[in-house]
Amino acid sequence: MMIRLMSQFVVCVAVVVSCTTLAQAQDAAPWDVSALRQPPKVTWVDESGPLRKLYYESEPRNGAPTRVFAYCAFPEKIEGKAPAVVLIHGGGGKAFQEWAKLWADRGYIALAMDLAGKGSDGQPLPDGGPDQTDTYKLPKDPTNLKDMWTYHAVAACVRAQSLLASLPEVDADRIGVTGISWGGYLTCIVAGVDDRFKFAVPVYGCGFLQEDSAWLKQFGAMSEEWRAEWVKNFDPSGHVGRAKMPVLFVNGTNDFAYPMGSYQKTYRLVKDLMLCVTVNMPHGHTAGWAPIEIGLFGDQIVRGGKPLPKVDPRLKLNAENTSATAAWAGADEPKPAFHWTTDIGAWQQRKWQSRDVAINGDQITAEIPKERPIVFFVTLKDARGAIVSTEHEELK
Repeated sequence: MMIRLMSQFVVCVAVVVSCTTLAQAQDAAPWDVSALRQPPKVTWVDESGPLRKLYYESEPRNGAPTRVFAYCAFPEKIEGKAPAVVLIHGGGGKAFQEWAKLWADRGYIALAMDLAGKGSDGQPLPDGGPDQTDTYKLPKDPTNLKDMWTYHAVAACVRAQSLLASLPEVDADRIGVTGISWGGYLTCIVAGVDDRFKFAVPVYGCGFLQEDSAWLKQFGAMSEEWRAEWVKNFDPSGHVGRAKMPVLFVNGTNDFAYPMGSYQKTYRLVKDLMLCVTVNMPHGHTAGWAPIEIGLFGDQIVRGGKPLPKVDPRLKLNAENTSATAAWAGADEPKPAFHWTTDIGAWQQRKWQSRDVAINGDQITAEIPKERPIVFFVTLKDARGAIVSTEHEELK
């Protein structure tokens, strides 16, 4: 009897595990995540040195294998095993060696890959993946999903994690990911597809692109059915909600591509998040890897570094909607500020005003201007200059 019960228990466990694995695979469609988690074949151009060129295998294209070019930067000194980070460039970008060096100087082994099918000279590889043009990102007509840029790019990012985890110098349990613009878009997807990452920092990029973004014209040219298929598979809104790691969202109030409405709908899907939204943050690769909050966030997760300050993500308004408060903690020399706009229309065109506000114990308190409509949020800066923010609120 006992043996029969144990056998039934084992069968039940096997069924549960099988169903869970199947559900995860379906959630991550169209990617075969279990295959992507295997270390890819790597060809090292440089066998040693602080900055090394390499190629690694990626998804087949038109029935033929493809390779991805990348730089891998190493710290000058590594004691034991080092943390690592995957760096995902945006539109018009490439494998930025200077970006990788910045993280190596911080003590990370950093992998910066090219996701446009090109090599170190900027020329298309004969066995590279698709370019970053709208032909492969946002085609007007229905296209095989496995021919799409996003399909190949996400696969390359997951394989980058697998590659780093296989290196003897890397601590496989301390690998993060960050991306800029279209790389931030990819980071949102990857965070939900690959739970091996220990932190994720999407810069600018978000989901709900079909609702409000710089690409409404391209979505408008699609049929309703094809647009729905694209959104189902390739919009971050269908993936980022499964992210299990802490996620720091970095953006500006007037970003031309990823407006605050779509941005807010995206980050509200994530369970463990922090925000760093600032007024008029410029858009670009150099501007996108410059915020000190990104490295500090990574350090606090995988290196035991001093955490970023904390502020409640949602402001609490009084009954009359004349003041807003948020609890805060962990900031040396805290400097809170209140930011607001009474403009309407496109987020990119709104003008913002800012002023310092008071701290009362563990509460930040701000008076709300009387004008309506109004959109506002609070930021908190610490002694290092690191900034975190609340969500924006709107009074109509």
